[in-house]
Amino acid sequence: MPLNIRPAEKVDAATILNFIQQLANYEKEPEAVVNSVAQIEQRLFGSEIHAHALICEQDGVAIGFAVYFFNYSTWLGQYGLYLEDLYVSQDQRGQGAGKALMAYLARLAVAKDCGRFEWSVLDWNQSAIDFYHSIGAQPQDEWIAYRLSGKNLKLFASIEG
Repeated sequence: MPLNIRPAEKVDAATILNFIQQLANYEKEPEAVVNSVAQIEQRLFGSEIHAHALICEQDGVAIGFAVYFFNYSTWLGQYGLYLEDLYVSQDQRGQGAGKALMAYLARLAVAKDCGRFEWSVLDWNQSAIDFYHSIGAQPQDEWIAYRLSGKNLKLFASIEG
């Protein structure tokens, strides 16, 4: 049976959290996940959402997911689609689910007149890097990612001026 990709629904929140935990295990950071089903229900399916999720199914069983949001390029004057997470269960890889999710998102980006479709990948994840190269994606080596989070984010946010 072919793969089915669909927008996630509120009833998928526990499935999404399970995939997030699998992804964190894969990325060797299982303790980093503090998300919950309730937070997913609120943030992805509540009244004020800023991110969206997809579910990839085979024979009616969820085998992968993606979370994405839209950003804005001041230089292009267009929105962009940013892929926050993409994960396919390890025992389901090699069947085209990752490629199908990426193609779905690429079609969505084109349909929404986005100028870019972007994401990040860990530098040690060679299988993902090879996959992204195989679909024609190019690394953006001139950019360095920065992050403020946790205590540092709160400390900086408290500065007046």
